[in-house]
Order: sequence, then C-alpha cells, then structure tokens
Amino acid sequence: MSKNSATNATTKVSPFVLLIIILTLVLSLTALIIALSTFESNVIAAGWLTLIGALGVVISTYVLLQARRRTQEKIATPPTLTTVECTKCGFKNVREFQRGDYIFKEAEKCEKCGNPTQIAAIYREVKEGHKERYRF
Repeated sequence: MSKNSATNATTKVSPFVLLIIILTLVLSLTALIIALSTFESNVIAAGWLTLIGALGVVISTYVLLQARRRTQEKIATPPTLTTVECTKCGFKNVREFQRGDYIFKEAEKCEKCGNPTQIAAIYREVKEGHKERYRF
C-alpha cells in the first residue's frame, strides 16, 4: 500500500456517518421551524420543539466538526529497519528495509571481513514519546 492511499483512507469521513449527521441536522432545523409556527397556539409544545431542535443542531455540528478534525490528523508510521549480520565474524549492521528483504536472506558482503552476510531481523523502530491525552 502506498503512502497516498494510506493517507486517503484516513482522510475520508464515512458516507453513512455523514448521512446520519445531515439527516439529524435537517430534522433539527425542521423542529425549529415547526416550533416557530406553533409558538402562538401551543407554547409548551413550541418550547419542547425548540429544545429538541437546538440540541439536534448543536450535537450534529459538534459531531461533524469532530469527524472532520479526526480525518485531518496524519498517522506517522515508524521506519522499518533491517539488521544484517555476518556469518563469520558476527559484525552487525542496521539499515533501512528494502523491498524483497526477508530473514536469512543473503545480503551484501561484510564490511570487516568480506564474507557473506545474512539478514537477522526485520523490525519497526518505535520511539517512546509522550502519550496523547484525550480531553472530554
């Protein structure tokens, strides 16, 4: 998977979620319009419809903004490293992963003794940083 397709997959909002948000917003606005038209005849019903409409507008706007904000965050993948080890002298070299690398594959010649080397390990380098704190 290329980097472009990985970022495109994380930057889209699900159409189903978008449909639910828009439907909630439309129903909330409809409740507000009905509340305005029934305000003179039935004040209690108009009050409840105003409350429902306002809450619906606030919640759907908040969810839409949160979904948009989450999609703008980029996921950083740590680099994949390959450890190459000499079969004779035990010299180890760490380099970036190259396409086609696999464990026990014969790699380039040893820098020290000139004997063939093998790939001993393939791993991702994870740096321990600060943990993200979620605010609610």
